[in-house]
Amino acid sequence: MNLLSNLKSGLQSLFHKQLIDRELNEELQSYLEASAADKQRSGMSPEAAQRAARAEMGSHNSVKHQVWSSRWESTIDSLLADIRQGIRTLTKSPGFTLVAVLSLTLGIGANTAIFTLCNAILLRPLPVQKPKELLLFGDGHAAGSTGSVPDGRMSLFSYAFLHDFRRQTSSFSGIAAVNSIESNSKASVAGGAYETTHVDLVSGSYFSALGVPAFLGRTIGDSDDQAAGAGTVAVASYAWFQRHFQGDPSALGKVIRIQSHDYTLVGVARPGFFGVTVGQSADLFIPLSMEKEISPGWNGLDNKFFQSLYLIGRLKPGVTAAEATAETNLLYKQIIRGFLGPQPSQKQLADIQHASVELTPGGHGVPRLSNFFSLPLKILMAIVALVLLIACANIANMLLARGVARTREVALRMALGASRQRIVLQLLTESMLLALIGAAAGIALAWKAGAYLLNMALASPDPVPVDVTPDLPVLGFTLAVTVLTALLFGTLPAFRSTQLEFSPALKDGRGSSAARTRSMLSRSLIVGQVALSVLLLIAAGLFIRSLANLASVDTGFDKRNVLIFFLDSSTANLPHHTPEEIRSVHLQEQIESRIQTLPGVQSTSFAFFTFNGGAWTDQVLFQGIPRTPENNQQVFFNIVGNGFFSTMSIPLVAGRTFNVHDTQTSPKVAVINQTMARRFFPNRSPIGQRFAIGETPDHPGEIEVIGVIKDAKYTALDEGSLMAAYFPCTQNPGFFDNFAVRYTPGVNTQPLISQVRSTIADINPNILVNNVSSLEEQVDRSVATRSLIARLSCFFALLAVFLACIGIYGLLSYSVASRTSELGIRLALGAQSPALVWMILRESILLLIVGLAIGVPVAMTSTRILKSLLYELSPLDPIAISIAIGAVAMMTFAAAWLPARRATKVDPMVALRCD
Repeated sequence: MNLLSNLKSGLQSLFHKQLIDRELNEELQSYLEASAADKQRSGMSPEAAQRAARAEMGSHNSVKHQVWSSRWESTIDSLLADIRQGIRTLTKSPGFTLVAVLSLTLGIGANTAIFTLCNAILLRPLPVQKPKELLLFGDGHAAGSTGSVPDGRMSLFSYAFLHDFRRQTSSFSGIAAVNSIESNSKASVAGGAYETTHVDLVSGSYFSALGVPAFLGRTIGDSDDQAAGAGTVAVASYAWFQRHFQGDPSALGKVIRIQSHDYTLVGVARPGFFGVTVGQSADLFIPLSMEKEISPGWNGLDNKFFQSLYLIGRLKPGVTAAEATAETNLLYKQIIRGFLGPQPSQKQLADIQHASVELTPGGHGVPRLSNFFSLPLKILMAIVALVLLIACANIANMLLARGVARTREVALRMALGASRQRIVLQLLTESMLLALIGAAAGIALAWKAGAYLLNMALASPDPVPVDVTPDLPVLGFTLAVTVLTALLFGTLPAFRSTQLEFSPALKDGRGSSAARTRSMLSRSLIVGQVALSVLLLIAAGLFIRSLANLASVDTGFDKRNVLIFFLDSSTANLPHHTPEEIRSVHLQEQIESRIQTLPGVQSTSFAFFTFNGGAWTDQVLFQGIPRTPENNQQVFFNIVGNGFFSTMSIPLVAGRTFNVHDTQTSPKVAVINQTMARRFFPNRSPIGQRFAIGETPDHPGEIEVIGVIKDAKYTALDEGSLMAAYFPCTQNPGFFDNFAVRYTPGVNTQPLISQVRSTIADINPNILVNNVSSLEEQVDRSVATRSLIARLSCFFALLAVFLACIGIYGLLSYSVASRTSELGIRLALGAQSPALVWMILRESILLLIVGLAIGVPVAMTSTRILKSLLYELSPLDPIAISIAIGAVAMMTFAAAWLPARRATKVDPMVALRCD
């Protein structure tokens, strides 16, 4: 109760200070009168008693100050007074305030924006129950599927392994599984129009193991995932449910048609749950038992080695990660060994012995996006931290200059009784106000910049499902950065401002200690800014030159004048009187031939993959060639139309490409690239040679090589020489989503796109064109992250140099202003302008040399960590280092030239009168 009373009275004192002041006056007056009356009773006269009472009490205002200072609310009152004083001081110097706030806005805003991305991609936990209990099987790097006996660290697992492992494990209370293969299907709600919907195929234990309750209805259970094709139920994400049903609970039980199959909506997941893969947002969750219905080409339910699932396990209470890892690896080897039957080969047994499962923290989900962005984001975070450090050094320099200008004010306040601590707190309050204003503007900047930076990094035509809105952790980070920033640039100038020699300070406002401190400390800060600037410029130069090297890579194909249409035939409703394989082949041939006749179209082709659009790899075995470590490597496969090589402008080196004679009934054929030809047939032609796919193929030597084409890039511009083989669509039936169209240079693409869409609709109105992009855009997207790093690092490096130049300009301007009388005397004695210019420039050159001497070696040491992000470029690239040194030198001379020129314009008579 005493505490509450004290708090209440204190708040009343803050809001009714005049009333408290009157009460104190009345109390002091009462005390004075009582003291005087007591002294009168002891024999003193009234006048003498009054004088003695006043002398005994002391200064009225001093006593009131002591009483007020003893109360807790006086601290808040002093802080409010400091804030008011700080606001008045900053508004009196709008130029200084504007420059400081702008520097802090850029520095804090950049840090907040990059940390927002780090938080959204790397740090934010899944919205599930106790995420720290979750462990991911593997590292989450891989995606897609593999079909061979495992022989290394595993990240993908089969449906059969999931069921066997769940039955035998004693370390996990639940195992959640989700298919790693993205499924963007066409869905129709209650007979409505079809639209692209992202579907996650999940196990029956998915929601229970993760601890995700239903918002409405129920989630998918084990009973939905027992028999193949029997789990015709769907759970919607909360966002999808709101978008389609506006939160109406009667939506449960509605029928959703996906890929010609009907599913009943049985539940809605809790708000905020998007799935477990960062960067992907599931609209609907479907049981894994419906895998074949979602994509007929997959065989994950029946094939024990069709490894395509991510697994996340929840530890039982008391079980450690090390214990779970040991049990998991033991069970893994036992289960895989059981899949091989009674007589596995020696190689298979050896592969199993080398296979292992690493359990990694799973509370943040499957880190496919974070694996891709981890190092770039850390590098960008370091860059923006250095920029903020340079901004702090610059503002500290400006505060030191202001401290010298306010020497007389500080000396007068100290002479009147203000303590050094009180003045330091006042100056730090001004610094904190600057930091808070800059932080507020920086958060506003980061609010808009986060999504923009993410889209720049991914260069995706569709919105990226990652929430980059600053949340509480981001705001906490920004607050911490703000306080640290204020302390960095405000503490030293505040303490230095109170180290005065009173006589000269009160006489002319220049204390010698302050001047010496300003000169030495300012020069140290400038040297640090130059060193950090050259470090950032060298890093930016490396990124830009690496990007230029990538841009000049020979892709092996002509990326110009090619459009890629992404088609979805899942709702095509093809006639059922012919087998599905023949139907898809005929449909593709019809589309290719019809589009080929459009004006401006040179060639067309379907393809399983286009550049950077995924990969299908496996090993091959040629007849008569034994396996060796050199030829036992993965080969990239693609299935393409007859016109693919002409559409992509990939030259034929030997043999022929596919034609109308390569049909389902003709011998199976393939075209290989030069690297594959050289690897297997270094001294003879590969034409006519036969091979099979897989380590132990069921049909050895069934595929004949009919041609060799030039090497091309398949998944990335910086990939090495890879072996590749192409197969014809006609012999590998299935409707392929990628449709490439090469058009005549100069053709307007918008009318052409409309004509292609219209022609496809005429052939089959149920085929949907999901998206259209150019091949150039696909190539550019493959280096989008590196492009973002190069652009941002260049921007921040130039910003750092600009801030350093402002610091140099301010230092030399102050130097010229403080040496006005000296310059006037020199001019009066006959000094020439070039000599004065050199005298001023010499100081900047010295600072530049010292800064470069520190910055260049530091840069040469620290840029080694960038090696993995550089393409055909050394971290010690002399060109990047030379350009950085030249840029810093030129900017330094430009910043120093104006003060140096101003020194030559000093009027000797005016200068001599100043002192």
